[in-house]
Amino acid sequence: MRAKRTIRAALTALLTAAAFAGPTAVGGGAAQAATPLPNRVFAPYFEAWTGDSPAALAAQSGAKHLTMAFLQTASKGSCTPYWNGDSSMPVSAATFGSDISTIKANGGDVIPSFGGYTADNTGTELADSCTDVNSIATAFEKVITTYDISRIDLDIEDNSLNNSAGIDRRNKAVKLVEDWAAANGRTVQFSYTLPTTTSGLASSGLAVLRNAVTNNARIDVVNLMTFDYYDGASHNMATDTQTAATGLRNQLAQLYPSKTDAQLWGMVGVTEMPGIDDYGPAETFTTANAATVYNWAVSKGINTLSFWALQRDNGGCPGTGGADNCSGIAQDTWAFTRTFAPFTGGSTTPVGNDFSVGLSTASGSVAPGGSTTATVQTAVTSGQAQTVALTTSGAPAGVTVGISPSSVNAGGSATLTATASATAAPGTYPITVKGTATSGSHTATYTLTVTGSGGNPGGTLGNAGLESGSLSPWTCQPGGAVVGSPAHSGSHALKAAATASQTGECGQTVTLAPNTSYTLTAWVQGGYAFVGVSGGATASSWTSSTSWSKLTVPFTTGSSGTVTVYLHGWYGQGDVYGDDFAIS
Repeated sequence: MRAKRTIRAALTALLTAAAFAGPTAVGGGAAQAATPLPNRVFAPYFEAWTGDSPAALAAQSGAKHLTMAFLQTASKGSCTPYWNGDSSMPVSAATFGSDISTIKANGGDVIPSFGGYTADNTGTELADSCTDVNSIATAFEKVITTYDISRIDLDIEDNSLNNSAGIDRRNKAVKLVEDWAAANGRTVQFSYTLPTTTSGLASSGLAVLRNAVTNNARIDVVNLMTFDYYDGASHNMATDTQTAATGLRNQLAQLYPSKTDAQLWGMVGVTEMPGIDDYGPAETFTTANAATVYNWAVSKGINTLSFWALQRDNGGCPGTGGADNCSGIAQDTWAFTRTFAPFTGGSTTPVGNDFSVGLSTASGSVAPGGSTTATVQTAVTSGQAQTVALTTSGAPAGVTVGISPSSVNAGGSATLTATASATAAPGTYPITVKGTATSGSHTATYTLTVTGSGGNPGGTLGNAGLESGSLSPWTCQPGGAVVGSPAHSGSHALKAAATASQTGECGQTVTLAPNTSYTLTAWVQGGYAFVGVSGGATASSWTSSTSWSKLTVPFTTGSSGTVTVYLHGWYGQGDVYGDDFAIS
């Protein structure tokens, strides 16, 4: 995803009496020892760079505890962490203080997380950036007292796993903080979040823990990122979580031979990635996987359940892998949170019967007088299969939408057929597919386009050369725009603004002939410029060039014919430009 103290006994008394006397907490006044986290806690990651309110999303989703990502320095060599490495977001009550107070008032808490993939690759992970152990410890302590929290997470990936000096500094700082906390009557925990194989930690992650043992730094939780295996194998993600965690438990037994089996499992945490992870569809964590992992986690007594990230717990982008704001699978909003939330507090009750409803494709098109079909898919997400009645609503005048059969056992599928009369009005209409069973109901949305006058059956890209001077019908992530320079031809081009937290994607949706081969072309300029299609087809090409270069992307549409044409850059690589898009 995306980010530890050795002995300072001689300084502890001085720090206690002076530098850390009477710190100010979020709520104002001298900070008291924070309430420890429950023995079992569900704490999904919250992407702090999005501008979302953590308190609002916690309330909406039902996730009482959040892991807040990430804290890192603004530049390499600094010892001062900021949220997202943004100097306008310091560790202070003014940054997330009100949200954290609200979360606590509602019976939850937060776990600030240092590091993450971006920090580990830019030298801004705190212990990689700062070479002074005392300063690292001081930064940890400031976070603890400012927000009055009882656990810090250390997300260590990629380059940080190979920085032996940074690893040693981090663990020495963890030990110092633990000594400081004991002297001040505080309960403070540290968790390490580390990448994993399907059989446990790789040698690099294990070396981090060995160094902690060497430095007498107590690590309370080792949290495995049970996704992004990138091993080219087929995966049952729930099974792989269990084998990875079992491997970790055995590795911990070697590091901590005096601990009991229950204590070892009590050090284990797992962080899933709901839906399609960064690798792609071969690594898809389903809602049914979530129920399996929940029941397994309860049976083993692990410490922490989490996932990356709360903002992804929705089905807004079926078929898209590794998105920050959606899971890439058809699901109800907050489906994963609802499954994992009962874990907090040490519940030993398995989840009850439940199911999900999804569609083989999220959209389709039909010409007046014609018809189109899609497959309605159901799955058992927990417990046993039950009968699910399937209905639809939202069809416009002149369009009939039916499902056959009208009921299935959860795990079964049915066929949705949309038929348009000769007089059906062109337009795009959301069709709600509802499944109802004894346990409750779930819905999925099928977007139906009736073509004809006003439709786009031929697949003409709108504003393909950007010469209108405005974005429409393109839509972009923040910073995207129409620019006058550089332009490949004419007077305008499209700019995608890639930053450390976004690819800057700009796109538009077009309806083509179903099951037909096409070629997308575009001229691009900039570092790591990507052009491609998603949705009803998946294909892309990229280049890095300081001058205009032509990209060609062959693709074949699916049954709906609908695709999204896009331009984007890559994280932290700067703006890219596109012009003269065409589909042939």
